[in-house]
Amino acid sequence: MRVYVPLTLSGLAAAHRNGGLDSGSLGAYAVTPALREWYVSDDIEELEYAALNRAAQASLRMLAGHPAEARRRVVVALDVPDGAAVADPDVGLEQSSLGEVRLAGPVPLAKAAAVHVDAAEAETDVAAAAAALGAADQGDDDAQFTVDGAEDHDLMWFGVQEIPHLLG
Repeated sequence: MRVYVPLTLSGLAAAHRNGGLDSGSLGAYAVTPALREWYVSDDIEELEYAALNRAAQASLRMLAGHPAEARRRVVVALDVPDGAAVADPDVGLEQSSLGEVRLAGPVPLAKAAAVHVDAAEAETDVAAAAAALGAADQGDDDAQFTVDGAEDHDLMWFGVQEIPHLLG
């Protein structure tokens, strides 16, 4: 099963240094029954892209809470055994939790299939989106437009062997 773990660049650096991701329960995103129902598609690539975008939104939230972080969203795509990622059955179709799963225990970075990171050109829009996130959550349409501007940037794909270059 493919899961998408939202991080920041410093979180990716820590995972690289430690050889894995967190020792506690990790929040991640995957193609869950609720995401399938909400997205209304049977195309697994489209569904995985939706899960990746959900993780990118979560990464943006992490950036909003840490102003000193580099303004680039980071998502690590991991392949884990079926059953290793568990969705909360009570979530239903709540927009904020679609595709959300929990991973119990640490996950070796060797399980990563890829790392997705914003290009340097996206930093200005990502910084503006992180700053506007609180107002967007309160219903400010202009702030939501700014947040949506970060989503106009597709995350770039990198192989795991490229992590040192990303961090350098």
